[in-house]
Amino acid sequence: MSKAQFLAERQRPGEIYAGLILGKNGQPDYHLFLLEAKPKALLDWADSKKWAASVGGELPNRCEQSLLFANRQEHFEKDWYWSSEQNARNDDYAWVQSFGSGLQSSGRKSGKYRARAVRRELII
Repeated sequence: MSKAQFLAERQRPGEIYAGLILGKNGQPDYHLFLLEAKPKALLDWADSKKWAASVGGELPNRCEQSLLFANRQEHFEKDWYWSSEQNARNDDYAWVQSFGSGLQSSGRKSGKYRARAVRRELII
C-alpha cells in the first residue's frame, strides 16, 4: 500500500500524519496522528489532559513528542508543550517538550504550558 493510499484510508479530517512509533517490550507498533486543534490559552497539566480528551485525542508521551519535533516541528510554536507523562521522581511534576530547542524537562503540574493532542492507530 502506498503512503497516499494509507493516508486516504486512515487519516481523519483535521489530522496531520506524524509517523511510526515502534512498540517496546512486546507492545504493538503504531501510527501517530497530530490533531490540528489547539487550545486558546496556556493550561496546567490536568486541564491539558481534559482538553486533549475533549477534542478526541490524548497528550503525546515523551517518545511521541520527540517524533513530533523531528517530523512536524512546523506545526508547533517555539515554546514548551505538556506530555502525558508524570515525572517518576516527583508527583507534582510532568514532562514537557520545547519545540524551540528540542529539550525535554519537567514542569510543575500547576504551571501553564501549551498543549497538543494526538491519536494513535495500532498496527496489528
